[in-house]
Amino acid sequence: MIPTEAMTAVVCHGPKDYRVEQVRKPAPGRNELVIRIAACGICASDCKCWSGAKMFWSGTSPWVKAPVVPGHEFFGQVEILGEGAALHFGVVNGDRVIAEQIVPCEKCRYCRSGQYWMCEVHNIFGFQREVADGGMAQFMRLPSTAIVHKIPHEMPLDDAAIIEPLSCAIHAVQRGDIQLDDVVVIAGAGPIGLMMVQVAHLKTPRKLVVIDLVAERLELARRFGADVVINPEKEDAAKAVRALTSGYGCDVYIEATGSPTGVVQGLELIRKLGRFVEFSVFGKDTTADWSIIGDRKELDLRGAHLGPYCYPIAIDLLSRGLVTSKGIVTHRYALEQWDEAIKVADSLDSIKVLMKPAS
Repeated sequence: MIPTEAMTAVVCHGPKDYRVEQVRKPAPGRNELVIRIAACGICASDCKCWSGAKMFWSGTSPWVKAPVVPGHEFFGQVEILGEGAALHFGVVNGDRVIAEQIVPCEKCRYCRSGQYWMCEVHNIFGFQREVADGGMAQFMRLPSTAIVHKIPHEMPLDDAAIIEPLSCAIHAVQRGDIQLDDVVVIAGAGPIGLMMVQVAHLKTPRKLVVIDLVAERLELARRFGADVVINPEKEDAAKAVRALTSGYGCDVYIEATGSPTGVVQGLELIRKLGRFVEFSVFGKDTTADWSIIGDRKELDLRGAHLGPYCYPIAIDLLSRGLVTSKGIVTHRYALEQWDEAIKVADSLDSIKVLMKPAS
């Protein structure tokens, strides 16, 4: 039976069991919003979750708790204001808004110290229903603890749709602490990797190198500011990087491939005392000679998770035209076309795929 106040949504019931359904339209509580979704991107983590990667489904407390509406790369317009929400969030009906992907608990040691992106509870839109469903739906409820940012009305839809992944890219580049004389290698020219290229280019390193297996993505990386692009199936990446660095190796290596080979490659390419930034979400375990980090190179190994404090920066960079979605957003599908959309998103035929509600 279809609920009286119904909407169309993609619902995750389990690995490769995502269904387009009619579900109840959300209603806001006190200090909550309901937004009308304009677009929601399909992330690489969505593809891994859909395919059944064990990190999402295994263990005593799995990351995904189905059934749940997926989607954390969303934005939309304020549709309904709950009691007190206008003052709480500083918004009015019709405002274009985005919420950060994490919903902080506001109680754990990380939230209380301002490190909310590492929240111990760690509710993220689109993976658990405890706080709220995700954005692959016509409407979405934003709870009172959501971190909400306004988006300029004049920003093109495709640009607005990449604010979340761009924020993640900015955070990863910031973790690399890029200096003017650095040789920087970004491994993986997927959607976020290509955004990292644009952001790293703004840091004006001495050389910006991008590694990927897909010629079209390498060409985009060049357009976005890469000085050197390498296809490791056709060229010896280690030899090429050593040639650029008097044999030492790169100063900064940002791993964004999502493949274990990207980790092993980075440990080889990076110089002693270099900065290795690990961004990817992996679908399987990675094995490497861990002694290279300490005994052989004394590397500075840094993780990068989500996009804390980076959403205003992303919105500003897009507004000023310093970063773009052009060439990155390649496909757009209606919610009802989920089956086709996820197959395209999980292939090399696309870069960034957007889901767009019909109304």
